[in-house]
Amino acid sequence: MLGAMFRGDFPTTRDSQGNYFIDRDGTLFRYILNFLRTSELTLPVDFTETDLLRKEADFYQIEPLIQCLNDPKPLYPPDIFEQVVELSSTRKLSKYSNPVAVIITQLTITTKVHALLEGISNNFTKWNKHMMDTRDCQVSFTFGPCDYHQEVSLRVHLMDYIMKQGFTIRNTRVHHMSERANENTVEHHWTFCRPAHKVED
Repeated sequence: MLGAMFRGDFPTTRDSQGNYFIDRDGTLFRYILNFLRTSELTLPVDFTETDLLRKEADFYQIEPLIQCLNDPKPLYPPDIFEQVVELSSTRKLSKYSNPVAVIITQLTITTKVHALLEGISNNFTKWNKHMMDTRDCQVSFTFGPCDYHQEVSLRVHLMDYIMKQGFTIRNTRVHHMSERANENTVEHHWTFCRPAHKVED
């Protein structure tokens, strides 16, 4: 199907820059592209949309992927799970300054990986931070409040440290809120994941 579309056998839509536009689920399409590149199906441990991915594979008529999804054997080893780290940046912005001024910022890391938090605690000693237990045995470190330039520097170093521990960025998102008449709050979130082996009790 994809080859036929790009050969012109089927009508296609392009954007203003000449890029092909395919009106399908973009999140699932990346798994299809990875399969076409490597001939291997690699899915996150917590992946729950196998049925939807199977429908996408059927739509594109990718028979090897359909067979792989119909294979009854596990898609990933049973002794592997994913460790997750959430990094969030909260910025309060002045509505009335031009250019827009960042009034205050803070960074929060939330995870169940206590060894990572211990490493961050030992390697980022000059930053003011406090620790808080959250639900599901997770622990949060909050840095700040600090100014914008401090937050950017700290965020770059934190992301670098997290990725050096074997984590990769799974997704990012931005959330805008308006709390007061003279302030806007913007939250940026990054989710990092890495595979880990289950340890028998």
